[in-house]
Amino acid sequence: MAFVIVLAALCFLMYVAYRGHSVILFAPVAALGAVLLTDPSLVAPMFTGLFMDKMVGFLKLYFPVFLLGAVFGKLIEVSGFSKSIVAATIRLLGRERAMLSIVAVCALLTYGGVSLFVVVFAVYPFAAELFRQSDIPKRLIPGTIALGAFTFTMDALPGTPQIQNIIPTAFFGTDTWAAPWLGLIGGVFILIVGLRYLNWRRRVALRAGEGYGENLINEPAPFAGGRLAHPAVAILPLLLVGIANKAFSVWLPQVYGARHSFDPAVIGDAAPVVQEVSKIAAIWAVEGALLIGIAAVVVFAWKPVTVSFAEGSKAAIGGALLAAMNTASEYGFGAVIAALPGFLVVANALAAIPNPLVNEAVTVTALAGITGSASGGMSIALAAMADSFIANANAAGIPMEVLHRVAAMASGGMDTLPHNGAVITLLAVTGLTHRQAYKDVFAITLIKTMAVFVVIGVFYATGVV
Repeated sequence: MAFVIVLAALCFLMYVAYRGHSVILFAPVAALGAVLLTDPSLVAPMFTGLFMDKMVGFLKLYFPVFLLGAVFGKLIEVSGFSKSIVAATIRLLGRERAMLSIVAVCALLTYGGVSLFVVVFAVYPFAAELFRQSDIPKRLIPGTIALGAFTFTMDALPGTPQIQNIIPTAFFGTDTWAAPWLGLIGGVFILIVGLRYLNWRRRVALRAGEGYGENLINEPAPFAGGRLAHPAVAILPLLLVGIANKAFSVWLPQVYGARHSFDPAVIGDAAPVVQEVSKIAAIWAVEGALLIGIAAVVVFAWKPVTVSFAEGSKAAIGGALLAAMNTASEYGFGAVIAALPGFLVVANALAAIPNPLVNEAVTVTALAGITGSASGGMSIALAAMADSFIANANAAGIPMEVLHRVAAMASGGMDTLPHNGAVITLLAVTGLTHRQAYKDVFAITLIKTMAVFVVIGVFYATGVV
């Protein structure tokens, strides 16, 4: 019964998300409904002490990233930079490679360390303009961005600085370059199969006479600033974000050390505020990089930006608030579900899978799917079962690097179910609903999950790491 309650809460939230209802409202309803059926006396304590605590904690850390990312994306749009880059892309690659172009931009930003949420805000103006000019249905944009940002550069390619590739290092004593060949093989598999799927979907739409679409919402505003900037100038802010993010990631820990404290009051005896820099430096780096990117757009496109900044920034801030609250509510839901007895039933059942790598892959991707978070599901799985994974791997002669790569890739498998925060953010930013666009995101999810087992098969067949 405990398992059925957890499953029912998950299915309910996925259903209401797919139907277009707000997860800000229904995430706590689903979570607390599960608590009510499990132990009614815990409803109020779990709501305040766990759901709200996790939700507010997420906002405290990440809302500035959402806000700056949304403003950056809006300035890229109103400055005409998106239109300039799209025009250059069409001249260079042709309209028929529009999807490849968007996947490549997403991949470069993600592999450069830019947050997945920032990539969504930054790339959408390019994608909308390019798909409109190429007459590709807008409903294919979320699947295309998901392939470029949520898959191979998030956790498969060796060295990626995304959190999903960093978490396993603490459990297995590895580094982010673990199992490079397996990561490359998995990444190439995802890219090739994903692009083939998206291009097939495009051809089907073309044969049906379906174009970009009409009466759509959240469409980028048309550029009205006269002459477009040179593509080299237009792409410079994006490059600066990636470069500055990397530079700040290295520089900030050196400047502040592992911990930094300050006295928050001039008068009185207030306790010093202690900041664990090692836990926050990556977020500071992204925020600093986005500020530099915003400043670059303002400098290079002063006139069109100043004309549209007031209205554009209002829209960006509204979008950032909605996206951040959606994701934070999901984060709170996952925390509550993970605290219920039914979640333990799931974890114990998964532990019974005999093969070490299949056990790890299924456990991590299942918990990521239940919690709606790749990093959250993997953290829970490894915190509870890493010792068991390691013992079984040592008995089977499996290197820790392989455990690392399988865990990282599995976390990005079934995490993108309808209630996932990144998926909801992606759909909100693009102005599309689950009914319009989630089918293709789910197809990419299946391809990504399949790639984990392809990598496992390659390791057992060849021994390559």
